[in-house]
Amino acid sequence: MHPLLELKNISASTGEKTILDELSLSIGEGETHAIMGPNGAGKSTLASVLAGHPDYEVDKGEILFAGKDLLSMDPADRAHAGLFMSFQYPIELPGITNREFLEKALQEKQKYLEKKPLEKEALEALLEERLKEMNISSAFLDRGVNVGFSGGEKKKNELLQMALLQPKLAILDETDSGLDVDALKLIGQRIHEIKGSCSLIIITHYAKLLELIQPDHVHVMMEGKIVRSGSKDLAKEIEELGYAVEVS
Repeated sequence: MHPLLELKNISASTGEKTILDELSLSIGEGETHAIMGPNGAGKSTLASVLAGHPDYEVDKGEILFAGKDLLSMDPADRAHAGLFMSFQYPIELPGITNREFLEKALQEKQKYLEKKPLEKEALEALLEERLKEMNISSAFLDRGVNVGFSGGEKKKNELLQMALLQPKLAILDETDSGLDVDALKLIGQRIHEIKGSCSLIIITHYAKLLELIQPDHVHVMMEGKIVRSGSKDLAKEIEELGYAVEVS
């Protein structure tokens, strides 16, 4: 069985600077992978390359997603095909409500999959079902996208988007950034609940989130490549000893 996502010797740059250096990674369906590493290691660049950010040029290598050439797809098609990205700092979209944003995203995915648009009643029922699952008030839908949201609310909003769109692979880029202890616990528990329903790449500096999520694999990234991989226990070792551990 082929992996859901396979990166083969990927090198990527922005301007004249090479950031990813012949990086290889394989992720199976339903697997949760955590990527840790110091600042500047290339973790967020990896996420941006997968999402199709135009500031990054892939100079070498191949990326296959569900058997298709990911690099040949534009960012919108990547999203519709089942790749979701949660941003470290979600942006505000004044003038657009969460309801409008979510309905548009769902209907565009239906179009991409060549399915009929969802009827209004079915759409409303689906939204209410997901809100109930995440213990979010329906008033949340009438607020502007991330406008005036706390850090925890922004992350919760992205997980709501994820629950609705049901991606094959979700990339969570430092989703624990800026969260207080209670918000971190809530978000960690929610991610743990959806673990296995799709593949996950979790980019983080901290072992605390991984204690809540219990990833299947942990990778250490340094200087644009993965230098070490292991079980969830690797995260604890990093927390105790830092990244200056022997590469194996």
